[in-house]
Amino acid sequence: MNKLFGSLLLLFALPAWAQPDAMVQAVQMPAWLKRGDITQPLSVGLALQDGDKIITGEQARIYVRTADGSTVKLGENASMTLDGLSQRRDEQSMFSAVLNVAKGAFRFTTASVAKLRARDVRVSVAGATLGIRGTDVWGKDGAEMGVVCLIEGKIEVVGADNSPFVMDQPLSFYKMPKGVPPLPVGPVDKEQLQKWAVETDIGQPAATVGGEWKVDLLTAPDQASALAAYDQWRSAGYDVRLLPVEKDGGWAYTLRIVQLASRVEAQRLAVQLKGNLGAENPRASR
Repeated sequence: MNKLFGSLLLLFALPAWAQPDAMVQAVQMPAWLKRGDITQPLSVGLALQDGDKIITGEQARIYVRTADGSTVKLGENASMTLDGLSQRRDEQSMFSAVLNVAKGAFRFTTASVAKLRARDVRVSVAGATLGIRGTDVWGKDGAEMGVVCLIEGKIEVVGADNSPFVMDQPLSFYKMPKGVPPLPVGPVDKEQLQKWAVETDIGQPAATVGGEWKVDLLTAPDQASALAAYDQWRSAGYDVRLLPVEKDGGWAYTLRIVQLASRVEAQRLAVQLKGNLGAENPRASR
């Protein structure tokens, strides 16, 4: 009883600002989390830790919300490792993070209210290191070239050739072709920016924090086949749930994707996944 009472006191003593350094807000599957030696589907609402590696598949997108109120977006066929996560609270709060983008496109956006908060975020992409205090920046490590595009704000850059400089002109970009010296910073037109933004924006059905709709993928007649299907879908990067259901006086098992934002998105996902991995007739419901 004393231990329980002490635990309750500790719980109520936690500071009001206690929150994850970074949390997964939305997932357009397939996507995975690699934590240590374990790889599993990326889950909405998951609190991320130092050393976590996020991996996205074909047509996938990820939104991560950081403790300072910023949003990190990750495009398809990408990987990003998080390090140095910290929320220091001395005289002034300070959020710190290092985002190592090893492949693919990302976008870091600071909301207008969050711009008032102190942060020290560094992004490593295509051999360049970006120092971010509060801004909107898009970047990509591609097969032939790396790109950093400043949409708004200011970033301190250590280039792929180790030369430091500052980007403070909105709608400017820095190109880093593979195997040759980087090019000077130049202006980017809005049409090109829109094409880049599509690479990191969620545009297809996605699981989101607060989503209340679901898709039942299939119903397996026995536990063995249900577990086999569960493992297969999770290996493919889908955060599925397995639920027992009564059927014909016995039990069957339904494989389900949850936390979809709307009926329309759930129905669209059911159509997209029809015929995949044994899902012959997926059904959307609330």
